[in-house]
Amino acid sequence: MVEIMIVVLIIGILMAIAVPQWVSARERTRVRACLRNLTEIDNAKARWAMENSLPGTAVPTAADIAPIFIKGQMPVCPTSGTYTINNVDSEPSCSVHGTASTLTP
Repeated sequence: MVEIMIVVLIIGILMAIAVPQWVSARERTRVRACLRNLTEIDNAKARWAMENSLPGTAVPTAADIAPIFIKGQMPVCPTSGTYTINNVDSEPSCSVHGTASTLTP
């Protein structure tokens, strides 16, 4: 009986250490995925503007950049946020994580 209690105690201690690490790792992964998506949108905007000879104030829509410059469809935020494309000179932003320059992976 004592041995079982010791095993349960050890498992409890290990879980207390491991679970917070898993949660923080999952959040870091979501932030990195969002950063990759924002970078992909920004690169697609730049290519769209260069190909169409448009100024930096031009604002593309998802329909303008998704079929050609992003492999078929717009990326989706892993935390259910929404992406705002903005004009070519501005960074795209996420309603949850902000812009690529404010994200720290």
